[in-house]
Amino acid sequence: MNFEYDVLIIGTGIAGLSSAARLAESGLKVAIVTREKDPTHTNTVWAQGGIIYSKGSEEALIEDILKASSGTSSIEAARLVAYESSAILEDLLINKAHTGFEKSDEGELKFTKEAAHSVARILYKGDFTGKEIQITLLNYLKNNFPNVVFFTSHTAIDLLTALHHGVKIQQRYEKNKVLGAYLFNQETKAVIKLLAKFTILATGGIGALYLHHSNSEGARGDGHAMARRAGAVLTDMEFIQFHPTTFYGGATHRRFLISEAVRGEGGILVNSEGERFMKKYHPDLELAPRDVVARAIAEEIIDTKSDCVYLDITHKDPEWIKNRFPTIYKHCLDNDIDMTRERIPVVPAAHYTCGGVKTDLVGLTTLQNLYAVGEVACTGLHGANRLASTSLLEGMTFGYFAANDIIKNVDNEKIYSVNLIKDWIDGTEAVDTALIHQDWQTLKQTMWNYVGLTRSRHRLARAEAMFSELTDEINRFYKDASLVDGLIGLRNAVEVGQIVLLASRRNTQSIGCFYRKS
Repeated sequence: MNFEYDVLIIGTGIAGLSSAARLAESGLKVAIVTREKDPTHTNTVWAQGGIIYSKGSEEALIEDILKASSGTSSIEAARLVAYESSAILEDLLINKAHTGFEKSDEGELKFTKEAAHSVARILYKGDFTGKEIQITLLNYLKNNFPNVVFFTSHTAIDLLTALHHGVKIQQRYEKNKVLGAYLFNQETKAVIKLLAKFTILATGGIGALYLHHSNSEGARGDGHAMARRAGAVLTDMEFIQFHPTTFYGGATHRRFLISEAVRGEGGILVNSEGERFMKKYHPDLELAPRDVVARAIAEEIIDTKSDCVYLDITHKDPEWIKNRFPTIYKHCLDNDIDMTRERIPVVPAAHYTCGGVKTDLVGLTTLQNLYAVGEVACTGLHGANRLASTSLLEGMTFGYFAANDIIKNVDNEKIYSVNLIKDWIDGTEAVDTALIHQDWQTLKQTMWNYVGLTRSRHRLARAEAMFSELTDEINRFYKDASLVDGLIGLRNAVEVGQIVLLASRRNTQSIGCFYRKS
């Protein structure tokens, strides 16, 4: 059976779905791949705060992006997003997907403000904006476009190139371009070759490499690793943004996000001794850039010898809190905290990958026919630190740009012959899931303790020794083992963790969300 499409999209978050929508509208045949059974299981669905609508405040948004990044963002990328995103948002989310952003009684869009924003310019839906966007975009695609096919429970293993996967030696001399991907069907255990004229990576970030994170467990660097093995350039991988406020409690590595919007709406931070401490660290107090707030919380936890700090919004009307933050309120209540009467215990957690696969301003990577959009990509928009609520905006905007660029060039490409690509040869050795689990724990502990919020020469040296051992072990294991999704992810995570480590060693300048003691 042949699997041939005009465009292969790997990932079902806002970036991948925005690309798919634009491509589908043009009549192209699109395959969307996710390792999840349910395509709503993405990082997008966890996004609480909102998405920027910059119409009328474009120049101020550019200034805020640059300020949050400590002056390191690409001005070209910031300008493009500031001036082009509003029209895309109106067309795709409001007019076509009918995303239900909050409105006043008069029917006007409501806006909120988050940290480091100079004006209120963020559209939102309660405290589950990402979920609203995710579901409405999926419904738009599924209800209108039979030319879009979803491959659920399929894990992308590697990107196909003639150089790496051709059956003839002569294919090594062809122009290096991406031709599709090997996909592992988790249910049948078969590996298929899906060929496409163009491939879009929309696989998200790498937060799940850390012991404490706010991401889905699928944010393990699959797209980064596949792109690197295929020959694409990655950049800025040391810039991992830690969210200052995630709920302290629970048994999983994924920590529940307490949205930036809680502080934007007046929430204050106090330490275990009841002291409001942000005045010691930044004049903008709780609305300082995320890296400042995250490090301040870490310092307070150390100084007070406590496990967490507290976010207090009890001075607001209880009914207002319940209506404004229904998801957060329910989560806290499920964990025996009534946020209308009690302070919320919070700690920092890995949240967003500012770096990624290097692209131009239409999402094209350094490899021909390979695009990267959303958190897996590095457009330069975020520089060393991301401004709040630019993540959904960037994914939507560059997903749309990438699709437009593909539409312009699709008639000049042909699908590569499937017979000229090697069949996948699976290993025969049964996988010991206990070993995979243990290696994951080692990786997460190493990233959190040594390549985390604060890094140093000695910590990074310790991490390098751990990664050397893990890499050798996983490569030997992977070579002979039968495939399972967890092993594919572990191989990618170890490779990407090492990339973050090496980038952290090269950069000795503390800036933005990257902080080195020595």
